[in-house]
Formats: sequence, C-alpha cells, structure tokens
Amino acid sequence: MPSSLTWTQPHWLQHAHGWILVQLRQLNVSLRGPIEQPHIYPWATVLRVSTDRGDLFFKASLPVLAHEPALTEMLARWRPDCTADVLATDRDRGWMLTRDAGAKLRDVIASSGDRSHWMRVLPLYAELQIQMGERLADLLAVGVPDHRLGTLPRRYENLLGDRQALRIGLDEGLSPGEYERLLNHALRFAELCRSLEEFDIPESLQHDDFHSGNIFVQDGRYVFFDWGDSCVAHPFFSMVVTFRVIAHEFGVEAGGPEIVRLRDAYIEPWTRVRSRSTVLEAFAIAQQVGTVCRVLTWHGVISGLEEPFRSEYGEAVPRWLRAFLSAASGQV
Repeated sequence: MPSSLTWTQPHWLQHAHGWILVQLRQLNVSLRGPIEQPHIYPWATVLRVSTDRGDLFFKASLPVLAHEPALTEMLARWRPDCTADVLATDRDRGWMLTRDAGAKLRDVIASSGDRSHWMRVLPLYAELQIQMGERLADLLAVGVPDHRLGTLPRRYENLLGDRQALRIGLDEGLSPGEYERLLNHALRFAELCRSLEEFDIPESLQHDDFHSGNIFVQDGRYVFFDWGDSCVAHPFFSMVVTFRVIAHEFGVEAGGPEIVRLRDAYIEPWTRVRSRSTVLEAFAIAQQVGTVCRVLTWHGVISGLEEPFRSEYGEAVPRWLRAFLSAASGQV
C-alpha cells in the first residue's frame, strides 16, 4: 500500500499512538508490546495494541465512514450480546478502541467445516434489525447515512449524473449501452421502491457488508463488527452482500437449496412483523433494490478517496450497477 496514505504518515501515527496511550492510562491498562498496524486500506486502518488485559484494537476511518465509532458505541450499549465491547471513542476524528472480538467466522468455518453457524447468525442479526427499527432517530442523529426507500429514486438519478464515477466507455466501466439501460430503468427503479414501501416492513439499520469476515466468534457468541458501510435502509438489503459471499465461499449456486435454507432462517423472525408470504415477496424485491444501495455506499467511499486510490477502487461502482441490471433483468 503506497505510503501517501494518511494512516502511514509518521505524524498521524504519532497522534494515534498518543491517543491510544491516553486511553490506556484512563482505563488503568498497561501496554505489553509495540503497537502494530495489521490492516491498512485507503478508507480505514486498524492498529493492534498488546496489553496486560489482552489485545485491543484501534480503528480509524475516512470522514464519510466516521459515524462508525458512535454507532458501534450505541450498539454495544443496546446489544452487548452480539456487538463489540467499545472502550473509547473520538467521534470527531472517527476513532475507536475496542476489545478483541475473537476469531473471524470465516476462519472458524474454514477450520471446522461447520456451516451451521450461519443458521444461528442470521436470525440473531434479524432480531437486532427488528430492534433497531425503533431507533431510527438515534441512528440518524449520529450520522448513519439515510438510504431509506423514499430517498433512493433521487439518489439513483444523481448517481447516474456522475458520469466520471460510472467510467462510461473506459476499462472496467459501464458501456454506453449499459448506461442507457440504467437511464431507462429509472422509472422502474422508483416503482420498485414504492412497491417495497407498500409491504410496510420497518426500515432499520443495515450493515451493507455483512459477511463472515466481519463476524467474530468469541466464548460461544457472535460479534457483529465493521459498521462503517452501514446505513438506515430497508433491512433486507443486507442480504445482497451476505448471500453473494456465502455462495462464493461455499461454492454453491446463489439461488440453490443451501442459500434458500439460509434465507428462511433470516426471514423467520420477520414473520412476527408481517406474514411469511409478505416477507418473501418483499425479500425478492429488496434483493434488486439493495444492489443500488450497495452502489451508493461504494460511491460515497470512493468519492472520499484521493488518487491513485479513487481510480484503483472505482470499478466497484459500475460493477454493482451491472449487478442491479442483472437482478432487474426482465423487469422493464
């Protein structure tokens, strides 16, 4: 990773280390080794802090993702059973310090071969979303992006106006034909959003990057982490990423029996909110509309990057727009 990133600059590291040491003193925790930097991305970095109370982890993110510390702190208060233990935050700078959350679910499944973890994870996540549907004002107040259904048609139109982000006619960008199809889909997209609203499933917190690399296993419990991509939106949008990643990791068809069983595990708690038939209909539409929500998340992140990283990661916007075209095929 090029050294031009803020996270790799000596002055930034000095400030981050200083903040960490202040927090440790306030927590009466002692450092037991050098502070390491195991993860560096253009949008965030993670530092590992070895202490006499075990490993702690510091995270810093771009301003567009700076709601994560406040959100993670609130989730730790509301749902300590399945979220990270937050020790300190600096909301202005988008920094936080958390306890070690355990082993990644991805590694646990790879070593054990036990895929049944997902049958327990998905209902737990659905329950969290149902609860967070009553906390929308709190979520929005700390800066969680508002991608509720009523906002999406205009966001879709604005997105298509950013031709530079769509890379029309460039390598890994949209072809002129794909762009024309997306323009023609604008009315249908708005109709899909209205249809989804009519099912009256409460909008809530949705993670938008909910996969086995962002879920940890510790002392028999699951810990949901990395809420930087999250937004207030239709809850079923979360499964757009989840089921794509599961299908890839398990080597199964996206709509195959194993994925259907997992879908049923996820939607079961929602049948207390609406009938099963209603939930299933809404889920199918949400998997189309949710691809656009994923585009919007990536677009926000990439817009906050400097070169060369904006060009390096910018293909995610056209790639997810193609996913929308694929999901909506035959709908126009």
